Amino acid sequence: MLTVLPIRYVADVAASREFYAGLGLVLQPELSVDIWAQLSADAGELGIHDTTVSQGRPPGTTELGFATDEPLETVADRLAKAGYAYDLVEENFGRSIRVTDPDGVVVQIQEIDHATVRRSAAARTEPPA
Repeated sequence: MLTVLPIRYVADVAASREFYAGLGLVLQPELSVDIWAQLSADAGELGIHDTTVSQGRPPGTTELGFATDEPLETVADRLAKAGYAYDLVEENFGRSIRVTDPDGVVVQIQEIDHATVRRSAAARTEPPA
């Protein structure tokens, strides 16, 4: 199943987390770290991503994304059978598929590995050796 998970790239994760919680979204602390916050709503979720680790996305950028509980290979097979080209990407949070919609917008389907997210966050905050 896919869950709608737009990703909001921000300069200050804590401030954005507070803002969206004030709107009524519910923080999922077990899925959140200092560079990533995941909040839920009745009709989906919102990811808040620190721009300093976003591979070049500027603050204010929003990306249409989906989280999946299916193996990405299953989603990839479905896309291939429907004739859509995609890229399978290793990310600092797990893996994702990037596919372009008919209007040329890249859509991301994520397989979030929360252990990988925590390792990435820890590596970012550890002092250099």
